[in-house]
Amino acid sequence: MRLTISAIAMACTIGAASAQNLTMAVGAPVTSLDPHFHQLSPNNAVAGMIFDRLVNTDAQARNVPGLAESWSAVAPDTWEFRLRRGVRFHNGSEFTADDVAFTFGRVPNVPNSPSSFAGFVRPITRIEVVDSHTIRFTTNGPYPLLPQDLSNVYILDRETHANATTEQFNAGPMAVGTGPFRMIRHANGDRIELERNDNYFGEPPAFARVNYRMITNDSARAAALLAGDVDVIDQVPTADLARLRTDPRVTLAETVGLRIIYLSVDHMREDSSPFITDNDGRPLARNPMKDVRVRRALSMAIDRNAITSRVMEGSATPAGQFLPPGIFGHVPDLGPPAFDPEGARRLLAEAGFPQGFRVTLHGPNDRYPNDGRIIQAIGQMWTRVGVRTAVEAQTWTTFVARAGRAEFSAFLIGWGSNPDGSHPLRNLIACQSRERGWGNSNRGRYCNEAMDTRLMEAMRTLDNGARERELIALQRLIFDDQAIIPLHIQTNIWAARRGFVVTPRADELSLAQSVRPAVAR
Repeated sequence: MRLTISAIAMACTIGAASAQNLTMAVGAPVTSLDPHFHQLSPNNAVAGMIFDRLVNTDAQARNVPGLAESWSAVAPDTWEFRLRRGVRFHNGSEFTADDVAFTFGRVPNVPNSPSSFAGFVRPITRIEVVDSHTIRFTTNGPYPLLPQDLSNVYILDRETHANATTEQFNAGPMAVGTGPFRMIRHANGDRIELERNDNYFGEPPAFARVNYRMITNDSARAAALLAGDVDVIDQVPTADLARLRTDPRVTLAETVGLRIIYLSVDHMREDSSPFITDNDGRPLARNPMKDVRVRRALSMAIDRNAITSRVMEGSATPAGQFLPPGIFGHVPDLGPPAFDPEGARRLLAEAGFPQGFRVTLHGPNDRYPNDGRIIQAIGQMWTRVGVRTAVEAQTWTTFVARAGRAEFSAFLIGWGSNPDGSHPLRNLIACQSRERGWGNSNRGRYCNEAMDTRLMEAMRTLDNGARERELIALQRLIFDDQAIIPLHIQTNIWAARRGFVVTPRADELSLAQSVRPAVAR
Protein backbone atom coordinates (compact mmCIF):
# COMPACT_ATOMS: atom_id res chain seq x y z
CA MET A 1 0.00 0.00 0.00
CA ARG A 2 1.32 3.48 -0.91
CA LEU A 3 0.83 6.58 1.20
CA THR A 4 -0.29 10.01 0.04
CA ILE A 5 2.00 12.98 0.63
CA SER A 6 0.09 14.06 3.70
CA ALA A 7 0.03 10.53 5.06
CA ILE A 8 3.79 10.26 4.61
CA ALA A 9 4.28 13.26 6.83
CA MET A 10 2.19 11.62 9.58
CA ALA A 11 3.29 8.01 9.07
CA CYS A 12 4.81 6.38 12.11
CA THR A 13 7.85 4.17 11.80
CA ILE A 14 5.90 1.16 13.04
CA GLY A 15 3.72 1.23 9.94
CA ALA A 16 6.76 1.32 7.67
CA ALA A 17 8.41 -1.47 9.64
CA SER A 18 5.53 -3.81 8.93
CA ALA A 19 5.68 -3.26 5.17
CA GLN A 20 6.59 -6.28 3.10
CA ASN A 21 7.33 -4.45 -0.14
CA LEU A 22 10.13 -2.08 -1.08
CA THR A 23 10.20 0.13 -4.15
CA MET A 24 13.59 1.60 -5.12
CA ALA A 25 14.34 4.00 -7.95
CA VAL A 26 17.85 4.18 -9.35
CA GLY A 27 19.22 6.86 -11.63
CA ALA A 28 21.31 4.75 -14.00
CA PRO A 29 20.03 2.10 -16.41
CA VAL A 30 20.93 -1.55 -15.98
CA THR A 31 22.38 -2.80 -19.27
CA SER A 32 22.60 -6.53 -18.56
CA LEU A 33 21.66 -9.21 -16.03
CA ASP A 34 24.60 -11.36 -17.12
CA PRO A 35 26.97 -10.80 -14.18
CA HIS A 36 30.04 -11.31 -16.39
CA PHE A 37 29.06 -9.19 -19.40
CA HIS A 38 29.60 -5.53 -18.53
CA GLN A 39 31.72 -4.21 -15.67
CA LEU A 40 29.33 -1.41 -14.71
CA SER A 41 28.11 -0.33 -11.26
CA PRO A 42 24.33 -0.49 -11.99
CA ASN A 43 24.79 -4.01 -13.36
CA ASN A 44 26.94 -4.98 -10.38
CA ALA A 45 24.27 -3.72 -8.00
CA VAL A 46 21.64 -6.01 -9.52
CA ALA A 47 24.13 -8.87 -9.61
CA GLY A 48 24.77 -8.27 -5.91
CA MET A 49 21.12 -8.95 -5.16
CA ILE A 50 20.69 -12.06 -7.32
CA PHE A 51 24.15 -13.66 -7.18
CA ASP A 52 27.01 -14.02 -4.70
CA ARG A 53 30.77 -13.89 -4.81
CA LEU A 54 33.37 -15.96 -2.97
CA VAL A 55 34.44 -12.73 -1.26
CA ASN A 56 31.76 -10.16 -0.55
CA THR A 57 32.29 -6.55 0.53
CA ASP A 58 30.70 -4.54 3.31
CA ALA A 59 29.47 -0.96 3.19
CA GLN A 60 33.03 0.36 3.62
CA ALA A 61 34.21 -1.85 0.71
CA ARG A 62 36.11 -4.18 3.04
CA ASN A 63 36.36 -7.87 2.19
CA VAL A 64 34.05 -10.18 4.14
CA PRO A 65 33.22 -13.88 3.70
CA GLY A 66 30.70 -14.68 1.00
CA LEU A 67 30.37 -18.07 -0.63
CA ALA A 68 33.83 -18.72 0.78
CA GLU A 69 33.91 -18.97 4.56
CA SER A 70 37.68 -18.45 4.65
CA TRP A 71 40.75 -18.20 2.45
CA SER A 72 44.49 -18.37 2.98
CA ALA A 73 47.75 -18.40 1.04
CA VAL A 74 49.09 -21.95 1.36
CA ALA A 75 52.13 -21.11 -0.80
CA PRO A 76 53.48 -17.87 -2.30
CA ASP A 77 51.62 -18.63 -5.54
CA THR A 78 48.67 -20.65 -4.19
CA TRP A 79 45.45 -19.62 -2.46
CA GLU A 80 43.02 -22.05 -0.85
CA PHE A 81 39.34 -21.12 -0.42
CA ARG A 82 37.06 -23.11 1.87
CA LEU A 83 33.50 -22.86 0.63
CA ARG A 84 30.28 -22.52 2.53
CA ARG A 85 28.27 -25.73 2.83
CA GLY A 86 24.51 -26.06 2.52
CA VAL A 87 24.13 -23.25 -0.03
CA ARG A 88 21.75 -23.78 -2.92
CA PHE A 89 21.01 -21.82 -6.05
CA HIS A 90 17.53 -20.42 -6.49
CA ASN A 91 16.57 -23.47 -8.60
CA GLY A 92 17.65 -25.89 -5.88
CA SER A 93 21.05 -26.90 -7.28
CA GLU A 94 23.72 -27.36 -4.65
CA PHE A 95 26.65 -24.93 -4.67
CA THR A 96 30.04 -26.69 -4.91
CA ALA A 97 33.62 -26.06 -5.95
CA ASP A 98 32.78 -27.25 -9.47
CA ASP A 99 30.56 -24.20 -9.89
CA VAL A 100 33.49 -21.93 -9.00
CA ALA A 101 35.79 -23.64 -11.50
CA PHE A 102 33.12 -23.36 -14.19
CA THR A 103 32.51 -19.68 -13.44
CA PHE A 104 36.17 -18.73 -13.68
CA GLY A 105 36.40 -20.49 -17.02
CA ARG A 106 33.39 -18.54 -18.34
CA VAL A 107 34.41 -15.03 -17.23
CA PRO A 108 37.07 -14.34 -19.91
CA ASN A 109 34.99 -15.88 -22.69
CA VAL A 110 31.75 -13.87 -22.64
CA PRO A 111 31.19 -12.69 -26.23
CA ASN A 112 31.10 -8.97 -27.06
CA SER A 113 31.73 -7.81 -23.51
CA PRO A 114 32.15 -4.00 -23.59
CA SER A 115 34.09 -4.04 -20.30
CA SER A 116 35.25 -7.51 -19.37
CA PHE A 117 35.80 -9.01 -15.92
CA ALA A 118 38.63 -11.13 -17.34
CA GLY A 119 41.38 -9.20 -15.58
CA PHE A 120 40.19 -10.52 -12.23
CA VAL A 121 40.81 -14.17 -13.16
CA ARG A 122 43.74 -13.83 -15.59
CA PRO A 123 46.36 -14.17 -12.83
CA ILE A 124 45.06 -17.71 -12.15
CA THR A 125 47.05 -20.34 -14.04
CA ARG A 126 45.57 -23.47 -12.44
CA ILE A 127 42.39 -24.36 -10.59
CA GLU A 128 42.34 -27.45 -8.37
CA VAL A 129 39.05 -28.76 -6.96
CA VAL A 130 40.34 -30.37 -3.76
CA ASP A 131 36.92 -31.59 -2.69
CA SER A 132 33.32 -30.47 -3.04
CA HIS A 133 33.87 -27.43 -0.85
CA THR A 134 37.59 -26.70 -1.10
CA ILE A 135 39.29 -25.11 -4.10
CA ARG A 136 42.84 -23.94 -4.78
CA PHE A 137 44.08 -21.32 -7.22
CA THR A 138 47.63 -21.25 -8.48
CA THR A 139 48.70 -17.85 -9.80
CA ASN A 140 51.43 -16.71 -12.13
CA GLY A 141 53.84 -15.92 -9.30
CA PRO A 142 52.92 -14.43 -5.92
CA TYR A 143 49.63 -12.58 -6.10
CA PRO A 144 48.40 -11.02 -2.83
CA LEU A 145 45.47 -9.28 -4.53
CA LEU A 146 43.53 -12.43 -5.45
CA PRO A 147 40.91 -12.22 -2.64
CA GLN A 148 40.31 -8.57 -3.56
CA ASP A 149 39.99 -9.46 -7.24
CA LEU A 150 37.53 -12.26 -6.55
CA SER A 151 35.19 -9.80 -4.83
CA ASN A 152 34.28 -8.77 -8.40
CA VAL A 153 33.29 -12.21 -9.74
CA TYR A 154 29.75 -13.56 -9.28
CA ILE A 155 29.38 -17.34 -9.11
CA LEU A 156 27.14 -19.29 -11.50
CA ASP A 157 25.83 -22.87 -11.48
CA ARG A 158 27.68 -25.21 -13.83
CA GLU A 159 24.58 -27.27 -14.52
CA THR A 160 22.25 -24.34 -15.15
CA HIS A 161 24.60 -21.97 -16.94
CA ALA A 162 26.82 -24.30 -18.98
CA ASN A 163 25.56 -22.89 -22.28
CA ALA A 164 23.78 -19.76 -21.08
CA THR A 165 24.01 -16.68 -23.25
CA THR A 166 23.88 -13.06 -22.20
CA GLU A 167 20.55 -12.78 -24.01
CA GLN A 168 19.11 -15.58 -21.90
CA PHE A 169 20.19 -13.81 -18.71
CA ASN A 170 18.54 -10.60 -19.89
CA ALA A 171 15.36 -12.45 -20.82
CA GLY A 172 15.14 -13.79 -17.27
CA PRO A 173 15.41 -17.59 -17.16
CA MET A 174 19.17 -17.68 -16.56
CA ALA A 175 19.22 -14.99 -13.84
CA VAL A 176 19.61 -17.70 -11.19
CA GLY A 177 22.09 -17.27 -8.34
CA THR A 178 22.53 -17.87 -4.63
CA GLY A 179 21.87 -14.26 -3.63
CA PRO A 180 19.38 -12.78 -1.16
CA PHE A 181 16.78 -12.20 -3.88
CA ARG A 182 15.49 -14.18 -6.82
CA MET A 183 14.33 -12.49 -9.99
CA ILE A 184 10.63 -12.50 -10.88
CA ARG A 185 10.48 -10.18 -13.88
CA HIS A 186 12.77 -7.99 -15.96
CA ALA A 187 11.33 -5.16 -18.04
CA ASN A 188 14.46 -3.94 -19.80
CA GLY A 189 15.24 -0.30 -19.04
CA ASP A 190 12.21 0.07 -16.78
CA ARG A 191 12.23 -2.22 -13.75
CA ILE A 192 13.32 -5.50 -12.19
CA GLU A 193 11.01 -7.32 -9.80
CA LEU A 194 12.55 -9.48 -7.08
CA GLU A 195 11.39 -11.64 -4.21
CA ARG A 196 13.24 -12.64 -1.06
CA ASN A 197 15.26 -15.85 -1.09
CA ASP A 198 14.09 -17.40 2.17
CA ASN A 199 16.91 -19.96 1.98
CA TYR A 200 19.66 -17.36 1.80
CA PHE A 201 22.71 -18.28 3.88
CA GLY A 202 23.37 -14.73 5.09
CA GLU A 203 21.34 -12.10 6.90
CA PRO A 204 17.82 -12.24 5.49
CA PRO A 205 16.61 -9.13 3.64
CA ALA A 206 13.99 -7.05 5.41
CA PHE A 207 11.53 -7.05 2.50
CA ALA A 208 9.68 -9.91 0.84
CA ARG A 209 9.33 -8.19 -2.54
CA VAL A 210 11.31 -5.50 -4.27
CA ASN A 211 10.34 -3.34 -7.23
CA TYR A 212 13.66 -2.00 -8.56
CA ARG A 213 12.81 0.82 -10.94
CA MET A 214 15.05 2.77 -13.30
CA ILE A 215 14.08 6.45 -13.35
CA THR A 216 16.94 8.23 -15.07
CA ASN A 217 15.36 11.69 -15.03
CA ASP A 218 16.48 13.45 -11.85
CA SER A 219 13.34 15.51 -11.35
CA ALA A 220 11.06 12.54 -11.94
CA ARG A 221 13.02 10.39 -9.49
CA ALA A 222 12.84 12.97 -6.71
CA ALA A 223 9.16 13.63 -7.42
CA ALA A 224 8.41 9.90 -7.19
CA LEU A 225 9.99 9.83 -3.73
CA LEU A 226 8.07 12.84 -2.44
CA ALA A 227 4.80 11.51 -3.88
CA GLY A 228 5.30 8.19 -2.09
CA ASP A 229 5.51 6.23 -5.34
CA VAL A 230 8.96 4.95 -4.36
CA ASP A 231 10.53 4.41 -0.94
CA VAL A 232 14.21 4.99 -1.73
CA ILE A 233 16.16 6.75 -4.49
CA ASP A 234 19.85 6.93 -5.28
CA GLN A 235 21.78 9.67 -7.07
CA VAL A 236 19.80 12.31 -5.22
CA PRO A 237 19.60 15.36 -7.52
CA THR A 238 21.99 17.97 -6.21
CA ALA A 239 19.49 20.74 -6.93
CA ASP A 240 17.14 19.16 -4.40
CA LEU A 241 19.66 18.47 -1.64
CA ALA A 242 19.12 21.63 0.41
CA ARG A 243 15.35 21.20 0.32
CA LEU A 244 15.44 17.49 1.14
CA ARG A 245 17.75 18.00 4.11
CA THR A 246 15.00 19.99 5.83
CA ASP A 247 12.02 17.90 4.69
CA PRO A 248 10.68 15.82 7.63
CA ARG A 249 9.30 13.22 5.23
CA VAL A 250 12.77 12.28 4.02
CA THR A 251 16.07 11.09 5.45
CA LEU A 252 19.38 11.16 3.60
CA ALA A 253 22.22 8.66 3.81
CA GLU A 254 25.58 9.69 2.39
CA THR A 255 29.25 8.76 2.32
CA VAL A 256 32.34 9.69 0.34
CA GLY A 257 32.49 7.25 -2.54
CA LEU A 258 35.13 5.49 -4.60
CA ARG A 259 34.00 6.87 -7.95
CA ILE A 260 36.25 9.25 -9.84
CA ILE A 261 34.67 11.38 -12.56
CA TYR A 262 37.27 12.20 -15.18
CA LEU A 263 37.94 13.18 -18.78
CA SER A 264 39.60 10.81 -21.21
CA VAL A 265 41.16 11.89 -24.50
CA ASP A 266 42.22 10.24 -27.74
CA HIS A 267 45.67 8.71 -27.15
CA MET A 268 45.30 6.27 -30.03
CA ARG A 269 45.54 8.39 -33.19
CA GLU A 270 48.80 10.06 -34.18
CA ASP A 271 47.24 11.97 -37.08
CA SER A 272 43.83 13.64 -37.18
CA SER A 273 41.35 12.87 -34.42
CA PRO A 274 37.68 12.64 -35.48
CA PHE A 275 36.29 15.53 -33.43
CA ILE A 276 39.22 17.97 -33.56
CA THR A 277 39.72 20.64 -36.24
CA ASP A 278 41.48 23.93 -36.66
CA ASN A 279 39.54 27.13 -36.04
CA ASP A 280 38.22 27.09 -39.60
CA GLY A 281 36.80 23.58 -39.25
CA ARG A 282 39.54 21.76 -41.19
CA PRO A 283 40.98 18.49 -39.79
CA LEU A 284 44.38 18.86 -38.16
CA ALA A 285 47.30 16.87 -39.52
CA ARG A 286 48.30 15.77 -36.02
CA ASN A 287 46.29 14.87 -32.98
CA PRO A 288 46.82 17.59 -30.30
CA MET A 289 45.87 15.12 -27.54
CA LYS A 290 49.11 13.21 -28.12
CA ASP A 291 51.03 16.19 -26.72
CA VAL A 292 51.25 16.15 -22.92
CA ARG A 293 51.39 19.95 -22.90
CA VAL A 294 47.93 20.08 -24.49
CA ARG A 295 46.56 17.56 -22.00
CA ARG A 296 48.00 19.54 -19.08
CA ALA A 297 46.60 22.77 -20.53
CA LEU A 298 43.12 21.28 -20.76
CA SER A 299 43.38 20.14 -17.14
CA MET A 300 44.64 23.54 -15.92
CA ALA A 301 41.77 25.28 -17.73
CA ILE A 302 39.18 23.51 -15.53
CA ASP A 303 37.96 25.20 -12.35
CA ARG A 304 37.21 22.10 -10.28
CA ASN A 305 36.13 24.09 -7.24
CA ALA A 306 33.48 25.84 -9.32
CA ILE A 307 32.18 22.53 -10.65
CA THR A 308 31.96 20.87 -7.24
CA SER A 309 30.41 23.88 -5.51
CA ARG A 310 28.06 25.20 -8.19
CA VAL A 311 27.24 22.25 -10.41
CA MET A 312 27.53 19.45 -7.84
CA GLU A 313 26.17 21.60 -4.97
CA GLY A 314 28.97 20.40 -2.68
CA SER A 315 28.28 16.69 -3.22
CA ALA A 316 31.73 15.96 -4.64
CA THR A 317 35.39 16.58 -3.80
CA PRO A 318 37.83 18.06 -6.36
CA ALA A 319 40.38 15.41 -7.31
CA GLY A 320 43.84 15.09 -8.78
CA GLN A 321 44.01 11.31 -8.48
CA PHE A 322 41.88 8.17 -8.42
CA LEU A 323 41.26 7.53 -4.73
CA PRO A 324 40.12 9.48 -1.64
CA PRO A 325 42.24 9.67 1.54
CA GLY A 326 42.34 6.53 3.65
CA ILE A 327 42.28 4.12 0.71
CA PHE A 328 45.26 1.85 -0.04
CA GLY A 329 47.29 3.57 -2.75
CA HIS A 330 46.06 7.14 -2.13
CA VAL A 331 48.80 9.63 -2.99
CA PRO A 332 48.98 11.87 0.09
CA ASP A 333 50.25 15.08 -1.54
CA LEU A 334 48.66 14.86 -5.00
CA GLY A 335 45.87 17.41 -4.88
CA PRO A 336 43.62 18.68 -7.65
CA PRO A 337 45.44 20.71 -10.32
CA ALA A 338 45.25 24.44 -9.76
CA PHE A 339 42.92 26.44 -11.98
CA ASP A 340 45.34 28.41 -14.16
CA PRO A 341 43.84 29.67 -17.44
CA GLU A 342 46.88 31.82 -18.23
CA GLY A 343 49.20 28.86 -17.72
CA ALA A 344 46.92 26.81 -19.96
CA ARG A 345 47.23 29.38 -22.77
CA ARG A 346 51.04 29.36 -22.45
CA LEU A 347 51.19 25.57 -22.69
CA LEU A 348 48.93 25.55 -25.74
CA ALA A 349 51.22 28.08 -27.42
CA GLU A 350 54.31 26.00 -26.53
CA ALA A 351 52.62 22.97 -28.08
CA GLY A 352 52.12 24.87 -31.34
CA PHE A 353 48.51 25.94 -30.83
CA PRO A 354 48.71 29.65 -29.91
CA GLN A 355 45.22 30.18 -31.38
CA GLY A 356 43.90 26.94 -29.98
CA PHE A 357 41.71 24.57 -31.99
CA ARG A 358 38.18 23.18 -32.03
CA VAL A 359 37.04 20.03 -30.23
CA THR A 360 33.80 18.27 -29.40
CA LEU A 361 33.52 17.10 -25.79
CA HIS A 362 31.23 14.08 -25.47
CA GLY A 363 29.58 12.61 -22.40
CA PRO A 364 26.48 10.89 -21.08
CA ASN A 365 23.44 12.81 -19.87
CA ASP A 366 21.80 10.12 -17.72
CA ARG A 367 24.57 8.18 -15.99
CA TYR A 368 26.32 10.34 -13.35
CA PRO A 369 24.96 13.21 -11.25
CA ASN A 370 24.91 16.35 -13.42
CA ASP A 371 26.99 14.72 -16.16
CA GLY A 372 25.44 16.84 -18.92
CA ARG A 373 25.89 20.05 -16.93
CA ILE A 374 29.51 19.20 -16.12
CA ILE A 375 30.55 18.89 -19.75
CA GLN A 376 28.72 22.13 -20.53
CA ALA A 377 30.72 23.90 -17.82
CA ILE A 378 34.02 22.40 -19.01
CA GLY A 379 33.21 23.34 -22.60
CA GLN A 380 32.87 26.97 -21.55
CA MET A 381 36.14 26.85 -19.58
CA TRP A 382 38.07 25.34 -22.48
CA THR A 383 36.62 27.88 -24.89
CA ARG A 384 37.89 30.71 -22.67
CA VAL A 385 41.50 29.53 -23.09
CA GLY A 386 41.18 29.22 -26.87
CA VAL A 387 40.02 25.64 -27.32
CA ARG A 388 36.61 26.26 -28.87
CA THR A 389 34.48 23.45 -27.52
CA ALA A 390 31.19 22.02 -28.71
CA VAL A 391 29.40 19.73 -26.27
CA GLU A 392 27.45 16.63 -27.19
CA ALA A 393 25.63 14.68 -24.46
CA GLN A 394 24.00 11.33 -25.22
CA THR A 395 22.10 8.61 -23.45
CA TRP A 396 24.41 6.26 -21.61
CA THR A 397 23.73 3.22 -23.75
CA THR A 398 24.60 5.08 -26.93
CA PHE A 399 27.54 6.90 -25.40
CA VAL A 400 29.28 3.94 -23.76
CA ALA A 401 29.10 1.85 -26.93
CA ARG A 402 30.75 4.62 -28.93
CA ALA A 403 33.35 5.26 -26.22
CA GLY A 404 34.19 1.56 -26.19
CA ARG A 405 34.93 1.78 -29.92
CA ALA A 406 37.26 4.74 -29.28
CA GLU A 407 35.19 7.05 -31.50
CA PHE A 408 35.69 10.22 -29.46
CA SER A 409 38.44 12.81 -29.15
CA ALA A 410 37.57 13.87 -25.59
CA PHE A 411 34.85 12.61 -23.27
CA LEU A 412 33.62 12.49 -19.68
CA ILE A 413 33.21 9.17 -17.90
CA GLY A 414 33.48 7.72 -14.38
CA TRP A 415 35.05 4.74 -12.65
CA GLY A 416 34.13 3.15 -9.34
CA SER A 417 37.29 1.64 -7.87
CA ASN A 418 37.99 -1.20 -5.53
CA PRO A 419 39.84 0.05 -2.44
CA ASP A 420 43.29 -0.59 -3.93
CA GLY A 421 45.42 1.64 -6.14
CA SER A 422 46.11 -1.11 -8.67
CA HIS A 423 42.43 -1.36 -9.65
CA PRO A 424 42.09 1.86 -11.70
CA LEU A 425 45.64 1.52 -13.05
CA ARG A 426 45.10 -1.88 -14.63
CA ASN A 427 41.55 -1.15 -15.82
CA LEU A 428 41.74 2.47 -17.00
CA ILE A 429 45.42 3.13 -17.77
CA ALA A 430 47.15 -0.15 -18.68
CA CYS A 431 47.57 -1.03 -22.35
CA GLN A 432 44.66 -3.07 -23.60
CA SER A 433 45.64 -6.75 -23.37
CA ARG A 434 43.31 -9.70 -23.70
CA GLU A 435 46.05 -11.98 -22.40
CA ARG A 436 46.39 -10.07 -19.14
CA GLY A 437 42.80 -8.90 -19.02
CA TRP A 438 44.02 -5.32 -18.55
CA GLY A 439 42.83 -2.07 -20.05
CA ASN A 440 39.25 -3.30 -20.41
CA SER A 441 37.92 0.20 -19.67
CA ASN A 442 40.82 2.10 -21.21
CA ARG A 443 38.60 3.85 -23.74
CA GLY A 444 41.18 6.53 -24.54
CA ARG A 445 43.71 3.81 -25.46
CA TYR A 446 46.54 5.25 -23.37
CA CYS A 447 49.52 2.85 -23.38
CA ASN A 448 52.77 2.93 -21.40
CA GLU A 449 54.53 -0.44 -21.48
CA ALA A 450 57.06 0.60 -18.85
CA MET A 451 54.23 1.46 -16.46
CA ASP A 452 52.58 -1.89 -17.16
CA THR A 453 55.78 -3.79 -16.37
CA ARG A 454 56.19 -1.98 -13.07
CA LEU A 455 52.51 -2.48 -12.23
CA MET A 456 52.81 -6.22 -12.82
CA GLU A 457 55.73 -6.41 -10.41
CA ALA A 458 53.93 -4.28 -7.84
CA MET A 459 50.90 -6.56 -7.90
CA ARG A 460 53.15 -9.54 -7.15
CA THR A 461 54.79 -7.84 -4.17
CA LEU A 462 53.79 -9.52 -0.90
CA ASP A 463 55.05 -6.64 1.28
CA ASN A 464 52.03 -4.32 1.57
CA GLY A 465 54.16 -1.28 2.35
CA ALA A 466 56.44 -1.80 -0.63
CA ARG A 467 53.48 -2.47 -2.91
CA GLU A 468 51.71 0.71 -1.84
CA ARG A 469 54.84 2.81 -2.35
CA GLU A 470 55.17 1.52 -5.91
CA LEU A 471 51.47 2.09 -6.66
CA ILE A 472 51.86 5.66 -5.43
CA ALA A 473 54.93 6.13 -7.64
CA LEU A 474 53.07 4.79 -10.67
CA GLN A 475 50.17 7.15 -10.08
CA ARG A 476 52.56 10.10 -9.92
CA LEU A 477 53.96 8.96 -13.25
CA ILE A 478 50.65 8.67 -15.08
CA PHE A 479 49.18 11.87 -13.67
CA ASP A 480 52.37 13.76 -14.55
CA ASP A 481 51.82 12.39 -18.08
CA GLN A 482 48.15 13.44 -17.78
CA ALA A 483 46.95 10.02 -18.95
CA ILE A 484 43.48 11.13 -17.86
CA ILE A 485 42.12 14.41 -16.50
CA PRO A 486 40.59 13.81 -13.04
CA LEU A 487 37.70 16.04 -12.03
CA HIS A 488 36.14 14.99 -8.74
CA ILE A 489 35.24 12.11 -6.43
CA GLN A 490 31.51 11.72 -5.91
CA THR A 491 29.68 11.69 -2.62
CA ASN A 492 27.18 8.83 -2.67
CA ILE A 493 23.75 9.97 -1.49
CA TRP A 494 20.49 8.08 -1.04
CA ALA A 495 17.14 9.51 0.08
CA ALA A 496 14.45 7.48 1.80
CA ARG A 497 10.90 8.09 2.93
CA ARG A 498 10.41 8.37 6.64
CA GLY A 499 10.34 4.87 8.12
CA PHE A 500 13.09 3.48 5.87
CA VAL A 501 16.80 3.44 6.65
CA VAL A 502 19.55 3.05 4.04
CA THR A 503 23.09 1.96 4.86
CA PRO A 504 25.24 4.06 2.47
CA ARG A 505 27.93 2.18 0.58
CA ALA A 506 31.31 3.51 -0.50
CA ASP A 507 31.03 1.44 -3.69
CA GLU A 508 27.73 3.26 -4.49
CA LEU A 509 25.86 0.00 -5.15
CA SER A 510 22.14 0.46 -4.56
CA LEU A 511 21.14 -2.82 -2.94
CA ALA A 512 17.73 -3.72 -1.59
CA GLN A 513 19.41 -5.57 1.30
CA SER A 514 20.94 -2.22 2.37
CA VAL A 515 17.45 -0.91 3.20
CA ARG A 516 15.62 -1.76 6.40
CA PRO A 517 12.59 -0.42 8.24
CA ALA A 518 13.42 2.26 10.77
CA VAL A 519 13.28 1.17 14.39
CA ALA A 520 10.40 2.75 16.28
CA ARG A 521 11.50 5.13 19.03
